Amino acid sequence: MYIVEDAMKLKSKFMLALALTGLMAVGSVTAMAQETNQTEYKVVNARHEVPNKIVKENLKLTQEWDKTFKQSDKVNHQKVTFVNRYGITLAADMYTPKGVKGKMPALAVAGPFGGVKEQASGLYAQTMAEKGFVTLAFDPSFTGESGGTPRYVASSDISTEDFSAAIDFLSTQDNVDPDRVGLIGICGFGGFALNAAANDTRIKATVASTMYDMSRVTANGYFDYEKDADTLQKERMATRKAISDQRTIDYKNGYYKRAGGVPDTLPADAPWFVKDYYNYYKTTRGYHPRSLNSNGGWNVTSAMGLISDPILQNLGDVQSAVLVIHGEKAHSRYFGEDAFKRLKGDNKELLIVPGATHTDLYDQMDKIPFDKMAEFFHTYLK
Repeated sequence: MYIVEDAMKLKSKFMLALALTGLMAVGSVTAMAQETNQTEYKVVNARHEVPNKIVKENLKLTQEWDKTFKQSDKVNHQKVTFVNRYGITLAADMYTPKGVKGKMPALAVAGPFGGVKEQASGLYAQTMAEKGFVTLAFDPSFTGESGGTPRYVASSDISTEDFSAAIDFLSTQDNVDPDRVGLIGICGFGGFALNAAANDTRIKATVASTMYDMSRVTANGYFDYEKDADTLQKERMATRKAISDQRTIDYKNGYYKRAGGVPDTLPADAPWFVKDYYNYYKTTRGYHPRSLNSNGGWNVTSAMGLISDPILQNLGDVQSAVLVIHGEKAHSRYFGEDAFKRLKGDNKELLIVPGATHTDLYDQMDKIPFDKMAEFFHTYLK
């Protein structure tokens, strides 16, 4: 009896001890939590920052005249470099009117897509300098004499940025009025120029000449208005798969495969617009050894960035003046006309040049409406 009672007492004491231990544990946790909540943290105001400097690469630039057009005796010419927001140093030819003093309006010029400043953009720049503008024809990032590695990469974002970087440079020149700057984009860079005009409010006027929408043509191919939605989707997916597979191959091989420029030998069944390109890029008329279109073309995988990052989504936001120029017989005419339909405001113009093909507006002086362009810029850069 006593043994049972003693056992029961011991059990009761043991249970009480456990209970007390549990309460103590809970109390300890609660106390710790209260202590933690009462801890005061000091504000750290120290910043470990390094000045984010703009660093210019020392590019090796050709000094002799190696353009596809004759040098004008009415303008001064010099090689210059500038840096874009991604730290890529761009090479450019700057043209200034002779005998003109004071601050002048200025134009940044680029294109065609896959061309270099020694081709159409340089011709446009030199001619517009003769008409009273400081002009800057530049090689886009990863191409020509400009920096950027790997080489021959196409990017919607960076191609648009290159125009704004050119405005950075022009706006800080002693002979340029920073409130009177504009753009000229040729072929694929006509689309990028419009894209830049939607983003950069410093741009007061833009000419898009014989323009392409590079995102659209890369994603959908040519003449997409003739295809239904299902066909377009299937073709886009096939393109994405081919590019994705090529990435694996490139990484395994250790180099990027080139897509090829205009073919060295023109096939008998080549589309007429390919013949148009051939007559410019593969003849003495427009060939240049640094031109992608005249030689090996862009990296195959460049198409991925163009498809995934479509341009011209904000055309309705372009408040500055725009002049869209296209040839009547240009295969690319629908790009310019479709873009123009999406622009808003009475400061937008569409000019169709009678009888002109796409490449006529690269270099044919009797077809390129330089006087109209000068009038347009003098009207809106004031």
